[in-house]
Amino acid sequence: MAVLLTNGTYIDAATLSFTKTHILAGEGAEGGISLLNEIPVNHNYTELDCSGRYITQAFANAHHHAYSALARGMGAPKKAPADFSEILRYIWWPLDKALDQEMIRYSALVTAIACAKNGVTFVIDHHASPNAVDGCLEIIEEAFESVGVGHLLCYEISDRDGMGIARKGLLETEKYLSRRQGLVGLHASFTVGDKTLKQAVELARQLNSGIHMHVAEDLSDENHCLENYHTWVIDRLAAAGVLDFPKTILAHCLHLDEYERRQLSGSPAWVVQNMESNLNNSVGLFDSKGLSDRIMLGTDGMHSDMLRSAKAAYFSGHNHDNIDYAETYRRFRNVGNYLNENGFTGYGENNLVVLNYDSPTPFSKENFYGHFLFGLETRHLQHVIAQGKLVVRNGRVITVDEGEILEEARRQATMLWKKMKRK
Repeated sequence: MAVLLTNGTYIDAATLSFTKTHILAGEGAEGGISLLNEIPVNHNYTELDCSGRYITQAFANAHHHAYSALARGMGAPKKAPADFSEILRYIWWPLDKALDQEMIRYSALVTAIACAKNGVTFVIDHHASPNAVDGCLEIIEEAFESVGVGHLLCYEISDRDGMGIARKGLLETEKYLSRRQGLVGLHASFTVGDKTLKQAVELARQLNSGIHMHVAEDLSDENHCLENYHTWVIDRLAAAGVLDFPKTILAHCLHLDEYERRQLSGSPAWVVQNMESNLNNSVGLFDSKGLSDRIMLGTDGMHSDMLRSAKAAYFSGHNHDNIDYAETYRRFRNVGNYLNENGFTGYGENNLVVLNYDSPTPFSKENFYGHFLFGLETRHLQHVIAQGKLVVRNGRVITVDEGEILEEARRQATMLWKKMKRK
């Protein structure tokens, strides 16, 4: 059912113009909005009075890991990780190998709920479950869509668990992308051999897609590439054709030298900054020097709050990145440009958030950036509309039974943690 928002102030996400108006949001993946001077009558829609409220386009996450949702609060690993490689070996790889289909389902459900409540109505997700590959993307899709969150999914293909599982990842990707929008996922250069890399690029070309992978998140990725392939990561990816696709997303890109940055900047590929994850893993800080303006923001599975990620990018970038108020907001909104330029659907103008933001100071186009960074928080989100459908009303998800899902998620998390201890 379409949604009518009355008596609100619409903030255009691109121009930042403020308009007092009524808004009719049409339903559907390609639906739009109409700004109205008068309230229409004799129409079938859900009406919400937005007097004193601000309305703007909802948010999107350019790099998430829904599979990590059940990790919160789990016990310490068998060995305290000494570096990033050991963080993967002792925390994330044991977790992804322990996932089964129900764990995947509830990881996706709680992630979608968290996204919706944080005003995020579109997620670009990067999934891994090497012992539960078959059908995993469809499970995530169904979970996201039951909540009302749009998606661009991929499976993280890797050789780290053997060529048989890598082949399963390729087959799952081909099966899923043959009928849905999505990307061809790879883990990172240091876990992907030449054969798998070639097959993934060929698949992306065949399906008119792109590659979504981690790049130079830690210096060890570059060192491994140099030792094993006698070149740097970006060179290796360029030679394989990864950088040829305007749909390609490269996450992190911390440890690139000046040459690699020029090479990446000259390609149509996009970069995703994940500042809080980088800080948490102590792998380095993002620096946009030498890169193009094709930079987006993600959370890397840390959480689902994009306003928080924007603030982290700005505050942590003061001393080492060329980032100011306007650039922070541009990166925050750039995922919409990526999706639109590449013809992906599900994140049109009919994705909206209604903000109950009672500022003690004037709020206008002229000072929007200051409010964006120092005022607006997810606690100000009152309603969320995804593809013209009301999914959050007065801070509560209305599309699914959140309490029931969380109860089962806790049961799934307990089983997951027990499985990890046995490995």
